[in-house]
Amino acid sequence: MTLGQKLVLVFFAFVAILTTVVWMAFRERRRAKDIPADDIAAQQAADGRVLVTIFGAIFGGMLLTLLVAWLVFL
Repeated sequence: MTLGQKLVLVFFAFVAILTTVVWMAFRERRRAKDIPADDIAAQQAADGRVLVTIFGAIFGGMLLTLLVAWLVFL
């Protein structure tokens, strides 16, 4: 497998992570509209799910960065 092919796979992994984050954020936004204004616990739970997804994606992006560095420089 050439370096270009490996980098294309990493690019698709990045797009998959980005797609997951955007999908999750919009899904939670839609679901949060149905939460009553006085249900603070449900609102905080929805915010927590979005934050876990975003921070998980940040760590996934860091791992992809290390993978690209390893592929290119080693």
